[in-house]
Amino acid sequence: MTSPTDTAPHAPLRVGLIGYGLAGSVFHAPLIAATEGLTLDTVVTSNPERQAQARAEFGDGLRTVASADELWERADELDLIVIASPNKTHVPLATAALKAGLPVVVDKPVAGTAAEARELAALADERGLLLSVFQNRRWDNDFRTLQQLFSEGELGEVWRFESRFERWRPQPKGGWRESGNPEEIGGLLYDLGSHVVDQALVLFGPAAAVYAEADVRRPGAEADDDTFLAITHANGVRSHLYVSATTAQLGPRFRVLGSSAGYVKYGLDPQEAALREGKRPSAGGRDGQEAAGQDWGVEAECMWGRVGSGESPLTGGGRPVETLPGDYPAYYAAVAAALRGQGPNPVTAHEAAAALDVLEAARRSARDGVTVTL
Repeated sequence: MTSPTDTAPHAPLRVGLIGYGLAGSVFHAPLIAATEGLTLDTVVTSNPERQAQARAEFGDGLRTVASADELWERADELDLIVIASPNKTHVPLATAALKAGLPVVVDKPVAGTAAEARELAALADERGLLLSVFQNRRWDNDFRTLQQLFSEGELGEVWRFESRFERWRPQPKGGWRESGNPEEIGGLLYDLGSHVVDQALVLFGPAAAVYAEADVRRPGAEADDDTFLAITHANGVRSHLYVSATTAQLGPRFRVLGSSAGYVKYGLDPQEAALREGKRPSAGGRDGQEAAGQDWGVEAECMWGRVGSGESPLTGGGRPVETLPGDYPAYYAAVAAALRGQGPNPVTAHEAAAALDVLEAARRSARDGVTVTL
């Protein structure tokens, strides 16, 4: 493979995307196509309908192949591999890509264990290749706003961080994400839990202790669908994290309590819903798809969070704080810059391994009814 830094300054980096299910078609492909300096070259899916779907959206110039082996055979024609296939395939596919000399982006969770994540990181370091993990929720609107509030000292010293990723889905959908087979790496702890744990570690640093409760609530469900994690960070902050498919009344996305004030924010970042509806973060949409342009990630004023003290935001307490726009495209822009030697890896495998340390500790805690010290 030709190093991206050796290509012409303005030549787009060619991306091979493995998987065109929910992650590949809704998140990765649109964001790659919207990123200046990247071009979606090849989609790997053995499903003929998904192949046709990909070509319909991104044009007849897009290549579609049935097997990742076809990518390794033409590794010199590609600059980046993105893995958006089922969780159990992440490690073997990332290993094959790195051994083929290709930089890699892997959807979360990068692996089933922290040890596997660190082995992948070591292989990437040995080969001098980028290995990045897709943690798009670092670019959620509410998370970006919270980081700004912290930088401005609005809340004082933060004492407790509550984060909820809750849904009301009383009937299981089935599929590998809800499988009870450990090889599938399913369940909410490793799915939505990967997001809320990553955000907590970004905000407050390493975990010192983890306590968790994980339940299988719905009839016919196989994997955890109602899970709570409590993290005591090394700096003393306590994070209370909830992920659930069984929440009939949704709580606030964030409730952050500090020595001076608190911040409460309801509702999910609008970017996922927009992507699912076929909207795109640039004018790159085809066949009538709506391009959001400068309005991408912007939230209605009625959804803004509130900062205050001594009164509930639901009874008018505090003041509204404008929510910064969500910015998922920033992730792939940072990947492109990193490949060209113009910036850091936006999410390293070492960071992902630290989050997996917490997820593994949570699984042990829930199983044994103990608090796990890290």
